[in-house]
Amino acid sequence: MSHNTLVKRQFGHRARLALSPAERLKADGQAHAARTMWNLLHAWWQMMPQAKRTLANADAAIRQARQDIDFLAVLPAQAAQAVLKTYVQAWKNCWDGRAGAPDFKGRFRTVMSVDIPQGRDLNITRVHRRWGTVNLPKVGRVRFRWTKDLPVGRRANTENRITGARLIKDALGWHIAFRVQTQEVEPEPHQGPDIGIDMGVTVPIALSDGETYEHGAWLTGKEKARLLCLEQRAAQRKRHRRPGERTSRRLHRTYDQIAGLRAKAKRRALDWQHKTTTHIARTYGTVVVEALSITNMVKSARGTIEEPGKNVGQKAGLNRAISAEAWGRTVSMLAYKTARLGGAVVKVPAPGTSRRCSACGLTTPGSRESQAVFVCKNPDCGWSGNADHNAARNVLHLYRTGLALVPAAGRAVVRRAQRVKPAAAR
Repeated sequence: MSHNTLVKRQFGHRARLALSPAERLKADGQAHAARTMWNLLHAWWQMMPQAKRTLANADAAIRQARQDIDFLAVLPAQAAQAVLKTYVQAWKNCWDGRAGAPDFKGRFRTVMSVDIPQGRDLNITRVHRRWGTVNLPKVGRVRFRWTKDLPVGRRANTENRITGARLIKDALGWHIAFRVQTQEVEPEPHQGPDIGIDMGVTVPIALSDGETYEHGAWLTGKEKARLLCLEQRAAQRKRHRRPGERTSRRLHRTYDQIAGLRAKAKRRALDWQHKTTTHIARTYGTVVVEALSITNMVKSARGTIEEPGKNVGQKAGLNRAISAEAWGRTVSMLAYKTARLGGAVVKVPAPGTSRRCSACGLTTPGSRESQAVFVCKNPDCGWSGNADHNAARNVLHLYRTGLALVPAAGRAVVRRAQRVKPAAAR
């Protein structure tokens, strides 16, 4: 492919909104109206005979509901149509086996969001280096944090433009997620070296060349103490609530404070993942990772009544640690970042990579002495080194010997390359 070939790229960009109290109330009202619209649509879908569950009838029901219920009028008409489109797509995902059946959305269990399907309604302008303004239907002109150059103004055209957006509220406030479409030059093949990656809990990312990427706690000591105090306060207030009694505003406020601290920790984790994966994608051409089944790895060890599990508490703590590292999200970031820079992410079979010696290639019982040290028990080898480094070398060696996992018919199969690359460095 020529280096001048243009390719279309679609991505999302999330920015923080600076809303006044009145604008926050309007955004909250639209989000609650969108959730109510979903619930009404789901109830209508269940009541209607199968022959009458058509897109035209659903659209007519939505229009009638917006005329009969004043509360739904705060939701823009295009946002209401987006709810219908999302609901129909949810059923298609269910029929294709990609997700479960749609259900009612609860007031406190659902992420508050409003869709803006038309990018031309946004009318984005950049005020100065730190802030931009965007027009939100039935909310007004609001500011948002400008952290990325967007195709607006003279830079916008048919191929480079913002196609829409979505308003999302989390524990830290309202944000806007832009849907951006650009046309870029096809990147040249990355000339960087191949690298194997082993992901763990103690050492989050270990590379086959000996480099590691680690991080500390996402919350400071004072924040951890504050979180513990809030969790204890919430447990105490929940304990004194009578059966059937509604949750008090005081308890909801405590829950919001807990969610705010946890959201702050997640944002710091995302920031570390983005910076780490960007550095890896810029440095290396081919990134080799293990094809981990994380869902099976974090299954509970509780067992059944007839056959109770062992070390349930320890396994639960390990499951929380694995989930907190978000290995799947790291691989996803590496995949799109390496592709944009001309590199690639390759997956290899995971079994045995942490127990096999990267020097002699044999799996000898007892070689993994501890979590951090690997000492080969093969009398003819005796190699010793960091256990995570050893696993990363094995991951890279599997790729260089021609083993790679490629998706086929919904499952992963092993493909042997016709041309075997040189073995990993001993």
